[in-house]
Amino acid sequence: MKEEIRMVELQNPIIPGYFADPSLVQYNGKFYMYVTADPWGTDFLSCWVSDDFQNWTFHTLNWPTKAACTTSLSEVNKVWAPSVIQKGDTFYMYVSVGSEVWCGKAKHPLGPWENMLMDKPMIQGDSTKYYHVIDAEAFVDDDGKTYLYWGSGWNWTNGHCFAAELNDDMSSFRAEPVEVTPAHYFEAPLMVKHNGKYYLTYSEGKTIDETYEVRYAIGDHPLGPFTEAANSPILKVNDSLQVYGPGHHTLFSYAGEDYILYHRHRLPFVKGTAYRQTCISKLTFDEANNEINKIIPYHTQLFPDLAKEKRLYIQPETITGSSSYADYAVPGKLTDRDYGTRWEPADEDKAPVLTVLFDNIVAVDTMEVRFEYPWEKYFMKVEISSDNNDWTVAADYTANGILGSPVNVLIGKQCKFIKLSFMTLESSAKPSIWEIMFY
Repeated sequence: MKEEIRMVELQNPIIPGYFADPSLVQYNGKFYMYVTADPWGTDFLSCWVSDDFQNWTFHTLNWPTKAACTTSLSEVNKVWAPSVIQKGDTFYMYVSVGSEVWCGKAKHPLGPWENMLMDKPMIQGDSTKYYHVIDAEAFVDDDGKTYLYWGSGWNWTNGHCFAAELNDDMSSFRAEPVEVTPAHYFEAPLMVKHNGKYYLTYSEGKTIDETYEVRYAIGDHPLGPFTEAANSPILKVNDSLQVYGPGHHTLFSYAGEDYILYHRHRLPFVKGTAYRQTCISKLTFDEANNEINKIIPYHTQLFPDLAKEKRLYIQPETITGSSSYADYAVPGKLTDRDYGTRWEPADEDKAPVLTVLFDNIVAVDTMEVRFEYPWEKYFMKVEISSDNNDWTVAADYTANGILGSPVNVLIGKQCKFIKLSFMTLESSAKPSIWEIMFY
């Protein structure tokens, strides 16, 4: 008898913060998710790691960086759109920096990574062709042959998709690249093979507005030709769910099911911005018609429950703040288990304070904080009290600040109140938090 898999409901977005263009690797029982950090990238590459697909820890990689991946042809664009695969005992990365494609390798998903071509890009920038050299994605076929797909448009129009088979060195092409652009293509190509057919999936529209969506075309060979499917697009704006601009995705399988990871805009949605968040949905095929079924971008998705232990969570009675930036950024959002909501103080509040109240005196071991930007430093002092009068300092980060996600603050005592007092410095990020958890 087949063992029944226990499921858990994941909440979209699945990681805290503004991250786009996901790529996923599964290795030794862990998931490694590589993402573009918004808005519009950073000087480094972000990677989130989880062993249960529920609790993610933020990392930055040693490579690629903007400083290490710059040539005379580079544009100002930062580190974007990673694609990471494993082949044999080596991991390979294809990443966009400065509108050029760079290739790296490592023996572990977290590195250390090295540029396979020393100080050179794999595909140089070429503005004369009026397309951006970005969004490279690798695909390993059943026969072991590996292909690379890349290309975007220029001034938000006229997307071009190029493809080529890779040599065994994984850093050069076996033959000259060919253009395989399908109908309604703009950028973010991703190849998947199913039942002998090659599905070239991609994005059309502007990632900065609601027109961004996922389309696909089908062919009989990795290099095409490709014909757009009759039911394309399969993932697009959904006003009723307040999902805007879903796209630039990756696909992966786990426990016999297929899933799509993609980004969408944060709420409240503002056109022209690039504050995108990573989400998951199930992906299924219409076997009879060789089609990918349309995807409804629900705010939750069932996934195998891989948590090895259930931590005892302590729910506060209330969390109050000295101020709030807006009605969508209030202290009550800090314990709603939703990375789409957060608390942020008013701009004029130069000494923001959060006060946590439990219904009784409780033993709190750890406070877990998810700040808005995990690579930024935040300066705060954490105090505890049993009566709201006498306070004891549990942790003090006002001198050197603290960064990461999650930030785990050891409390290790009984209390009824916990107070977080923030400093706002010109050199630091404004205090803003997605979630606070107490264990």
